[in-house]
Amino acid sequence: MDRPKILVVDDEKHIRMLYQEELEDDGYAVVTSDGEEPILMLLDREAPQVVILDIRLGPEKSGLDLLQLIRGRQGAAHVPVILSTAYDSFQHDLKSIAADYYVVKSVDLTELKDKVRQALGAQAS
Repeated sequence: MDRPKILVVDDEKHIRMLYQEELEDDGYAVVTSDGEEPILMLLDREAPQVVILDIRLGPEKSGLDLLQLIRGRQGAAHVPVILSTAYDSFQHDLKSIAADYYVVKSVDLTELKDKVRQALGAQAS
């Protein structure tokens, strides 16, 4: 069976590397992006089962805007999105309600991994 593919979009290289290493150790295929490549092109090319999306992608970019693009895209709207941020205040941003899950960044990835399993389980049912 193919390993579920996860797309990690984060502007911080050390976060991308940490998530990739930890999730690959759990048996997932992981593709990373710094958020510079257009998100819809990335989705079309990689066809991930889950997207982990940082909310702050540098001074000019917002993961919340990318989330809106994903949700508005035919064929991509069903892909579970986990918003990941260092700032839990974004949880109350109306744009964030389009996300399936929300985690606050931590060196302990237990919560993130739980959300990935939940997202994949919800997709399978």
